[in-house]
This record gives sequence, structure tokens and C-alpha cells, in this order.
Amino acid sequence: MSRFSSHPSAATDPDVLAALQQLIEVVERLRDPEGGCPWDLEQTPQTLIPYVIEEAYEVVDALRRNDPEAVAEELGDLLLQVVLQAQIARENQQFSLAEVARGIAEKLVRRHPHVFGDATTQTPEEVRQSWERIKAEEKGETAQSQSVSAKLRRYGQTLPPLMAGMKISQKAAGMGFEWENIAGVWEKFHEELGEFQHALECESRERQEEELGDLLFVLINIARWQGLDPSAALQGTNDRFVDRFSRVEAWIQQTHRDRPLSDFSLEELEALWQQAKAELAKKA
Repeated sequence: MSRFSSHPSAATDPDVLAALQQLIEVVERLRDPEGGCPWDLEQTPQTLIPYVIEEAYEVVDALRRNDPEAVAEELGDLLLQVVLQAQIARENQQFSLAEVARGIAEKLVRRHPHVFGDATTQTPEEVRQSWERIKAEEKGETAQSQSVSAKLRRYGQTLPPLMAGMKISQKAAGMGFEWENIAGVWEKFHEELGEFQHALECESRERQEEELGDLLFVLINIARWQGLDPSAALQGTNDRFVDRFSRVEAWIQQTHRDRPLSDFSLEELEALWQQAKAELAKKA
């Protein structure tokens, strides 16, 4: 018996296979030059990049909210992006959806010899190390030949900026490129804050953005030293801001229907903001 068939599997569920086939056919129809959708026909792999990112983040949001119904819907939207990219590639005779699925399945088998082979791995950390070793071997690399800077550059190219900043700082610190203590990080923060303020007053927009980036990177390092997740922290701030703003807006709509929010003074809005903040704090 195959290792893959030792347990009931979605791979043998006719409903799953039929649903995937239906999606493939729907996307093919949308991309049909004869009667397809003008918007879908206009898309290229590059124009779809923002949608790939957006749908991935919406999956993450649904997962954070622990909303199974929303997770299922958002995973469907993300799956659409995969199928659509594969359809466009097939039209251009580059690769097919079958190659995409086969490629990742074969990679998973290769990189899990403790599951599909005779290797023995006991802990998640051992699994991670094994994965990285096999990955390096596939790329013709060795532990000695792998460039740290190449890894750092890959983080910057493939991860959201805040997450990339954390990964880059963690990797660099692991190689000894690190402050002796948190006081050194705070000293660097104040130095970068001063340089940013000076750039805002005296330098070009390009220099201002450079100094802002330096300041943010030091803040990421402070978060790392304190064991904090800057991405989660900013997400929480975004959520709290929207919750408070929503309460302010709702109160204005209920009590001053003919007066738009933009007509309120800063003092009035600040008072409403503090009220919303207090009300939400009580519910926390």
C-alpha cells in the first residue's frame, strides 16, 4: 500500500477532484479569446501580483480571526490566483498547473525523508535543519559555499518589509553582527531619529526615505531584542485605529447626520477619539 493511501485522503475524494476540475474549466473559459472576460483576458502575470499579495493577506486575516467560513472563502480566492497564473503560463507554453502541483509534491517528498524515507528526525528543529540542508544540496550549495548576504537579499526580495527586516536582523545577529547590549540599540535609535529629522528639514525626498528606513530598521532591532513581533504590533495598531475611528464615525452619523466628519474641529474629534478609546478599553 502506498504511503499516501494509508489514511482516508482528499486525493481520492471525487467531490474534491470534480471541484478542482470545475475551477480549472471556469478559468479557461474566462481566458477564452472567443467570448471570455475582457478583464481576465487583459491580465498578465505581472498585473496580477497585487491580487496575489492581497488574497494572501486576506487569508492571514481570516486565520487570525479564527473564522473557518472566511478562511474557506479566502483560500478559494488565493487558489484562483494560482490557477489563473498557471493558465496564463500554459497559454504561453511555459508550464501547466499539473507541473506546479507535481513539482511541489515531489519537493515535499524529497525534503521529508523522515516521513517518506528511512531517515529519523525527532524534533521540529531537526526537521528545519534537514530541510535547509536538502534545499542547499538541491541548489548545489554547501554550508561553506552559502553566502550570508545572498540569504539576506532573498529575505528582502521575498518577504513583506517588516518581516524581512526582522529576518535580516536575526540572521545578521546570529553571525555576530550585533550590539553588545540594548543600550547600544537605543543609542543607535536616537542617532537615526536625529538624522531623520535633519533629512526632513534639509535634504531631498530620497534621503528622507532612506533615513526613515534606517529609523524603522532600528525599531525592528529593538523589537527583536525585546522578543516582540513588529508585524503583529503594527497590525494590532491598525486594527485599534480602525475600531476607534469606526466608533467616532458611527457616533457622528447617529447624532449629526447632516454634518460630515470633516466639519468637526480637531478638538472635537480628539474628544470623541478618547471616548471611543475608553469604551473599547472597557470591553477588552
